[in-house]
Amino acid sequence: MAVETYSFGRKLFAEGLGTSLLLATVVGSGIMAQSLSGGNVAIALLCNAIATGAILVVLITLLGPISGAHFNPVVTLVFALRREISAQASLGYIGAQVLAAALGVWLAHMMFGEDIVQVSEKVRTGAPQWLSEGIATFGLVITILGTVRFRDSFVPVAVGLYIVAAYWFTASTSFANPAVTLARSLSDTFAGIRPHDAPAFVAAQIGGALVAYAVCAWFLKSREEQCL
Repeated sequence: MAVETYSFGRKLFAEGLGTSLLLATVVGSGIMAQSLSGGNVAIALLCNAIATGAILVVLITLLGPISGAHFNPVVTLVFALRREISAQASLGYIGAQVLAAALGVWLAHMMFGEDIVQVSEKVRTGAPQWLSEGIATFGLVITILGTVRFRDSFVPVAVGLYIVAAYWFTASTSFANPAVTLARSLSDTFAGIRPHDAPAFVAAQIGGALVAYAVCAWFLKSREEQCL
């Protein structure tokens, strides 16, 4: 997505604002869905997925022209490997994403009268879930890179739709984001993940993103570019 000229401070603020609102939505909609679904986990997950996809469309549309709307350390990593963001700027982005994600979780807790500081006890582990996170992140990255190349204006919708789908076709419900994973370990609610389980998710996400980067570096090259 094309990024206009804004100061680095404004770009960091945009990344932080977007990531915090994303996590407030993920966790807050999970709390709301669980309280209203009468114990029906499928309905709760559907509500959680729709809210997450919808806020992504809004946030990427709003903040994409300022920072690129990464909201995700592995997306920042991929754009750094593509030399579309410097190493120094990428570190700033990742720091803002991780800190703001935690803030978003705490905001959701405050909105719903939950204890602000929590540690999740929700078990999410095992090879199927790790594979799911790798695939979910792979799909997210190729969605972004492919849409940026062929239909830049459709990125917000493509990412939102992909995440809604990935909530349902992956065993892990598609975290696909290290900042999201770490922050959700701070919420013992519907969206939570035990801190002990988070590192394996993050490793799978990084692996999936790197594979997607390598595949797109080959796959998305036109015949003319291959000859350069």
